[in-house]
This record gives sequence, structure tokens and C-alpha cells, in this order.
Amino acid sequence: MIIKEIRTLLKPFEIFQIFQNENLPVFLDSSDKYEKLGKYSIIAFNPFMTIKSKNRKVNIKNEYEEINIENNPFDVIKEYFQKFNQNYNSDLPFIGGAIGHFSYDLLYHLETIERTAIDDVNIEDLNFGFYNGAIIYNHSTNKVFITDSDISIGGDERVNTIIKRISTKKKEKLNIKNHNEKAVIKSNMTKEEYLKSIKKIKNYIVEGDIYQVNMTQRFETDLRDKPIELYSKLRNINPAPFSCFMDYGDYQILSSSPERFIELRGNKLQTRPIKGTRSRGSNEEEDKKLENELKESSKDRAELLMIVDLERNDFSKVAKTSTVKVPELFVVEKYPTVFHLVSTVTCLKDEKYDTVDCITNTFPGGSITGAPKIRAMEIIDELEPTQRNIYTGSIGYIDFNGDMDLNIVIRTMVIKNNKVYFQVGGGIVYDSNALDEYQESLDKAKALIQALNY
Repeated sequence: MIIKEIRTLLKPFEIFQIFQNENLPVFLDSSDKYEKLGKYSIIAFNPFMTIKSKNRKVNIKNEYEEINIENNPFDVIKEYFQKFNQNYNSDLPFIGGAIGHFSYDLLYHLETIERTAIDDVNIEDLNFGFYNGAIIYNHSTNKVFITDSDISIGGDERVNTIIKRISTKKKEKLNIKNHNEKAVIKSNMTKEEYLKSIKKIKNYIVEGDIYQVNMTQRFETDLRDKPIELYSKLRNINPAPFSCFMDYGDYQILSSSPERFIELRGNKLQTRPIKGTRSRGSNEEEDKKLENELKESSKDRAELLMIVDLERNDFSKVAKTSTVKVPELFVVEKYPTVFHLVSTVTCLKDEKYDTVDCITNTFPGGSITGAPKIRAMEIIDELEPTQRNIYTGSIGYIDFNGDMDLNIVIRTMVIKNNKVYFQVGGGIVYDSNALDEYQESLDKAKALIQALNY
């Protein structure tokens, strides 16, 4: 294990730009506005191995060979983490490991659910690079560290090369251009179709099928900026603790997610479901009114409580007996365009389960499915015309020592074939007002649309 500190005045995004043209560059971007959740940003590139999958077709590639097999991708990634496992402790979040995404559609490897939605964007279900190390930026101290797990020989040389490149680089500005015309954005369903789907969900609730379903719509538009420039706009408009920029070559992911799916540190697990949203006000007085309205909303509190109970149940599958706790319930958090109602669920992991077990027993996050989870996912497939792909999956890292931090993929753009795709929605319960729910989905899209029109 190698850890070296470097002194630089460059900020994380400026450091990332130095390495943006390397192979599979990833930037896990935690805004320093949210130190409670976003203390560190992580930059990595040039993985020594990649694992990606679509359906059951798994591709494993390193500098020596390329292997194609048919298998459950969760089983494959579990096998390689057992192979590369390292036993170390560090105050830094990531020494070396895998960084990438789990798409929502991986649920079909975990549950037997009929699959009918159209896969028209065709993104990998799982795509992870295995990195020897990373550049770690501590937002609370402004210190920068270069780490290397030394899985592949040559760790000292890799670290020294990175230090040299950062030390000799001056601050550069992106050539950001403004748009005179608004982007032409279209949805995969009409307003009437969205409202009709909400009516169907409420009928399912009356019939006793479910308590809540997360209903969403997808938007698309033409790409008018370079992906890195569009991300620069997004992170300035809507900084968030679980943001990222990932360049996989044929597609890019630009996320400004505020939500943690699951964190594992040692044997301590945490999830932070979000349910309940209000748009920010136009002035301080209106802002406070909307914040209090969300805080006191019995409908939003009931909606979140359902998901907290679901997450407690998911955690109980991998937790030591009697360790599942809810240290925070109904906390209002403030973001640039919205308020969110948030809770925190924690537990201690039973030692017989590993990191991947924790993912497979809780994925996808209950806040973006509904309750009960399996029936809610069946209804999502029935009502949403296109597959979610990356949306409402998870992005983040898994360290070689087993620690991990994964987000919920919301407030996220996917770029492919010069198109930009993003998806928004919300939880539907019996007393949901359909027009209000439709408006809430548009409120959640506000920052993304602002970035596209900037």
C-alpha cells in the first residue's frame, strides 16, 4: 500500500481535467458544500482490468487476455474481489479497487420478474474498472493524496508520475459556451400517459398489491456540448455529495445525485433513503415556508417511513442480530433546486457476508422501487415504456479491503450517440395528487434542464 501527499492549489475538477484523456477516467465528485456526506473526491484512470456485462454476457479484460463468459455478473465480480482482497485500514476512503456502475436492470439477476420494457439505449448492466490506486482530495483540509494498492507491479513509478503531472500543470479553464436557444427536450410518455399510470398505481394500492411505487419518465435531447463541458455546467448549477463524471468511450455518465444507496466501512453499513421533495422558493421567506411544509407533511413522512421499513428489512438479511438502527428520521436537507426529506438506516454486518453480498441483498435501493419491492418493480416494468438502464442503479467504488460507497443514480445524464438521456419521477402512494406528482418530477429535472440550456 502506497500513500503520498502532494501540495497543489488545483481543485478536484481541475486535477481531473489533467487526466481526462486517459483510459476510462472516472471522477467521483463530492461537493465541499456537503462535508457530512462529501468529504472526499476520488479520481482514477487507466484500470489494469475491466469487467462489464450485458444480460448474462460478461466481458473480462486485462493487458494479457480478454475473456467472454455467460454468468451472473454479481458472481463474477464477487470472484474477482475475493482474488484481489487486501487486508488494510486507512483513513482515506479508497486505496485501490473497482469504480463503476450497477445498472437498475441488474435486478433481473436477483429476482424472477418478467421483462417487457424496451432497451433502446443499450448501456452495459455492469461496468467496472479495477484501478491500482487513485487521487484523493480531502475537502475539509484541501489536502491531496495519491494512493496505490500495488496490485500490479510498479506502484511507486505510477504514483511519482501522477505527482509530477499534477505538480507541473497550471490551472486551465474549459471553453464553456452559452446557448441562445433552449434545448428541444422530449419525454418517453405524454403528460396524460404519466397521469394515467399514476391512476393505475393507485388502483393497485386499493387492490392491496402494493403500498408505494416509484413512477418515472425519461427525457432525451440532442447533445450540444462536449460531455466534460456539460458536466462542468451541471456541477456548478447543482453541486451534490454523490456526483460523478465517467467516460466509458461510447457513453458518458454525468451525475449530480444527492442520495447514498449503501456505504460499508469496516463492518458498519449505512443507507440514506430520500422520499419527499419540495422545490426551492424564489426568496428566503418562500424557501422557509416550503421547507416547513415538507417537514410537516404527513403524506411525505408516511412515504419515507415505508421505505425506511423496507431498508431495515433489507439490512436485516446481512446484519448482526439486533443491530439495525434508524439514527435519523425525517431530516430535511437543502439542495440548490429542491428540499428533500431523508432518513438514515444503519447496521453492523454479519461477518459471514462479504461486500457483494451486501449489495445483492439490498439492490436496487428501495427508495426508487417502492414497497413491497418485488411487486413494485413488476409494476414499474409494466408502466414505464423503456428500460431504466443506469438510472436508479448505483455508481461508486468498492475498495480491495471491502469498503464501499455507492450512490442512487438520480439527477443523472447519460450521453450516447450524441443524445442526452435523463429520467425523473417520484414515489406514488394512495393519497398522491397526480398533478402534484407530475410537477414534482419536473422540479427534479430543473437543474439538469438548466445545465442543458446554459
